[in-house]
Amino acid sequence: MPTYDYVCNSCKHAFELFQSMTAKTLKKCPSCGKPSLKRLIGAGSGIIFKGSGFYETDYKRSSASSGSKTSAPKCDGAGKGPSCSSCPAAKKKE
Repeated sequence: MPTYDYVCNSCKHAFELFQSMTAKTLKKCPSCGKPSLKRLIGAGSGIIFKGSGFYETDYKRSSASSGSKTSAPKCDGAGKGPSCSSCPAAKKKE
């Protein structure tokens, strides 16, 4: 549950309130009693890391990204490679 900041437009009373995201926005100021409260947009809280530490190996890469390391062989420029059908050297041999 997030913490929301509120400020009263009448008396300028500001406070924080811990409430559910689905809860309705407050309208009545607890200080002056007027219905002029406004909920402010805040930066929120950051990520809190707890524990002994986090390492690169904690987040394994998916197999799709590791597949890019073993790409198909490329043309060697002499027209002899497996993907030389569009190579200029292969066209000269024909």
